[in-house]
Amino acid sequence: MDSPTKKIFLDSPEAVRHLVDSFYEKVQQDSLLAPIFTEVAQVDWSKHMPKMYAFWENLLLGNNTYHGHPFRPHLIVNQKHTLTIEHFERWLQLFTQTLSENFEGPMAEQARERATQIALVWNSKLEYLNNDSYMER
Repeated sequence: MDSPTKKIFLDSPEAVRHLVDSFYEKVQQDSLLAPIFTEVAQVDWSKHMPKMYAFWENLLLGNNTYHGHPFRPHLIVNQKHTLTIEHFERWLQLFTQTLSENFEGPMAEQARERATQIALVWNSKLEYLNNDSYMER
């Protein structure tokens, strides 16, 4: 019988990279999200992953490795294919699943809270932009 994977603390750049790698493995296999990344956004994973490492290291470890505008690429993708609450819910589901499977401790909980905030806020922003009524004002 296989023993469960030992959970680790999310307290180093290496642990953050493990989170990001494990999460995007799930994304690339997901029937809802994979086409958004591969076909719509045409993500170059060799460029995307270092950005995601830096983004999450910045959020969780406070090491100021990320410099950019993380919402901007989502606006561009949304112009090609409307992103919906289902996309953000699945993204959050896969992220929290990855956390639960691999990590423990306060930073894992902080990562879950941050991911939840991102999903809610970004969905709200895109929902607003996708609603034609805001253009009539």
